[in-house]
Amino acid sequence: MGLTSIAMAMEDFYTINGNYSTRLVLHTRDSNGDNYEAAEAALDLLQNMKIQAIIGPEKSSQAVFVSEIGNKSQVPVISFSATSPTLSSMHLPFFIRTTINDAAQVCTITALIKAFGWREVVPIYEDTEFGRGIIPFLTDALDEIDVRIPYRSLISESLTDDQIQKEFYKLQTKQTRVFVVHMAPLRGSTLFLNAKEVGMMSKGYVWIMTNGVTNVIGSLNPSAISAMRGALGIQTYIPQTEKLENFATRWRKRFQEVNPNDEPCEVSTFALWAYDTIYALAMAVEEVGVENTKIDKNIKSSGHLPVFSDGPKLLNAIHNIKFQGLSGSFQLKAGQMQNSGFDVINVVKEGIRKVGYWREGQNLSRQPDLSTIVWPGETNIIPKGWEFPISGRKLRVGVTKGSFTEFVKVEIDPVTNDIRVSGRSVDVFEEAIKRMPYAVPYEYHLFGVVSEANSLTYNDFVYQVYLQNYDVAIGDIAIRYNRTLYADFTVPYTESGVAMIVPVKASVNKNTLIFLRPLSLDLWIASFVFFIYTGIAILILEPNLRASLGGSISEHFGTIVHLSVFAYQEKLESILSKVVVIVWVFVLLVLTSSYTASLSSMLTVQQLQPTVTDVNDLLKNGDYVGYGAGSFVGDLLQQLNFEKSKIRSYKFDKYDEALSKGSANGGVSAIVEEIPYVKSFLAKHCKSYTMIEIYKSAGFGFAFPKGSPLVADISRAIINITDGDDIIQIEKKWSGDQNCQNNGNIIESNSLSFLSFWGLFLMTGVVSTVSLLICVIISLCNNRRKMNNITSVETSSEELNDIEASPTMNQEENKEGNGEIVRPSTEMTPDPSL
Repeated sequence: MGLTSIAMAMEDFYTINGNYSTRLVLHTRDSNGDNYEAAEAALDLLQNMKIQAIIGPEKSSQAVFVSEIGNKSQVPVISFSATSPTLSSMHLPFFIRTTINDAAQVCTITALIKAFGWREVVPIYEDTEFGRGIIPFLTDALDEIDVRIPYRSLISESLTDDQIQKEFYKLQTKQTRVFVVHMAPLRGSTLFLNAKEVGMMSKGYVWIMTNGVTNVIGSLNPSAISAMRGALGIQTYIPQTEKLENFATRWRKRFQEVNPNDEPCEVSTFALWAYDTIYALAMAVEEVGVENTKIDKNIKSSGHLPVFSDGPKLLNAIHNIKFQGLSGSFQLKAGQMQNSGFDVINVVKEGIRKVGYWREGQNLSRQPDLSTIVWPGETNIIPKGWEFPISGRKLRVGVTKGSFTEFVKVEIDPVTNDIRVSGRSVDVFEEAIKRMPYAVPYEYHLFGVVSEANSLTYNDFVYQVYLQNYDVAIGDIAIRYNRTLYADFTVPYTESGVAMIVPVKASVNKNTLIFLRPLSLDLWIASFVFFIYTGIAILILEPNLRASLGGSISEHFGTIVHLSVFAYQEKLESILSKVVVIVWVFVLLVLTSSYTASLSSMLTVQQLQPTVTDVNDLLKNGDYVGYGAGSFVGDLLQQLNFEKSKIRSYKFDKYDEALSKGSANGGVSAIVEEIPYVKSFLAKHCKSYTMIEIYKSAGFGFAFPKGSPLVADISRAIINITDGDDIIQIEKKWSGDQNCQNNGNIIESNSLSFLSFWGLFLMTGVVSTVSLLICVIISLCNNRRKMNNITSVETSSEELNDIEASPTMNQEENKEGNGEIVRPSTEMTPDPSL
């Protein structure tokens, strides 16, 4: 294929550029696929043919040997098919790669895996320089998206079909069903034929091919392409042009003419790179103007190697060549062809179909105009990427005996030695398994007894999962940071947190002044002030009541207090006083009701007060504190600065006894435990103890090996359980009704403060004050009117005096009347209200 493209490129180039003064002359050698024969052929061409450039070490391993020779001879070595990332112009300066580095497609592979959410991948690659070169880059890229590689399948070139099938049977015993194949075309064809033979091209499997196979997939045997049906592939992006279509037609015809005994094949990406390579070299040679080589006798290998004096110039010219070739833009950077992007193809019954693409700096995109991907087994359902091994091995579920049998209870049949497991944690796990979208066979395995007597802890239990002794560990396992370093946890199925179990007070407060506690001091003062103020207001607004006052201050004060309390019983005449009394009675009603409720609460709820309300009280008093045997809480207490001598561990059934004794009598003042345990304890001892939450934690969960694909599905099933009534029924089954009033709800009745009633006092104060102002205004108006009346009376009296002063008038009046003249009085009785 390469020779066909090279011959056509030379013909096309010099047909177009017939005026060029230089010509390329080809000298071909066949390495027969062997590294040493390739090196010998290069030496022969250098020594005997005086060549000035080498094109086409087919394999990456051959390119290494030939490039070493090229470096010594200063002869550029150009390869359009050696793709291993280990080849670099940094170490081999005269090596030029006119193809795409294999590492460039790693981003597309990881984007594809991430898009479908697969968590584990097994790479299958050949044991060659080409096959091994991509693996470090693929591993790093998968690690960045948190995808594990649980196993690597290395296929030697010498393996027979039986040996390859034996490797496939080994893969079938593992969970992972996502495979990335990185092989040369012929070896890749053989691999897929054997995969189909053993049934691994069926439903549930995922196969992703690198461009080592897909770039020449159109030239493979039809039976091999049929065996690949359902596989995905990463193919180098080649822009489709009219020039390319014309070339492909000519190329197929030329290939058939030169190779009449071979099967017809399509032009491949490598054939296009070979064509463009000749164009680039021919342009560079014309630019440099190459002369005959010179021999430098100071360099010796197998005889004298000629050194191309203009080699560095030719190398630099090739690096600077830029043009639009058949494969796209031809441009080298650091001796490497630049990546233009990749297409994602799907091998289907009809042939090859493009289903997506990836371009530099962009995310993976699907073709919007194409139907869904056809996976192995002719299905459109996206494989989940893992299955239970066909070996029939069941899921190994690890359980342990702890002190809380309500969560996990393990019984061993003395006759059959079978394990019978029950408990709250077991019910949640089995219910989650029932809700899985697929069948999961499992069996229980006993780890041991977690206790301080045998030095086993839950950390040791979870670590068994990391050691692959169990596929999952279930039970009352707290999700802790240190445990997540070597295991993955499901979402918690219990409440989170750590709390204290403390006794509650049994005595009632016998304080004789307790009747004063319902109201705070500021509220008592405010009430007294408004009592006096309201009484004064009513007294001022009612003249009849004011007229009946005695002379002493004590009588006045008594009247004011009486009016504040019993004004509604008095016969009130003023509308203003009635308004004040209505508002004040409402305030009294609210105030007395609140006082009664608060006092009742103090006399009854006080019995529920805990003996300890804060963990710091235990530290200050030097009290002993307990925790559950084997729990991480012991370490937590030391972190909270408790002395180790003050910490005591107990089994669950000893909690009540230890708390009853107290610190002074060999017991403890409080038990610190995880909230699920605390609630389970309080369900049986609700009246004597209460819960004080002191610390947040993640709750209980199930531990799986790192990267286990079961974690996500089990977590979804647990969420489905905890969102409904099932979790409540499971809790009632094993712990009874946990609706304990002491369960963390400590009630303390506080005194009522002025802030709670300032609005009421503001309302009655405003009403009383406004009423007084209205009364004052009315009184002032009345007095002004009466003063006007007094002024008019005085004027009439003066006129009368003038009449008396007249003699004639007096005589006539005396004669007629024979009586006295009566003068009107100018004195007026004052208004009592003034």
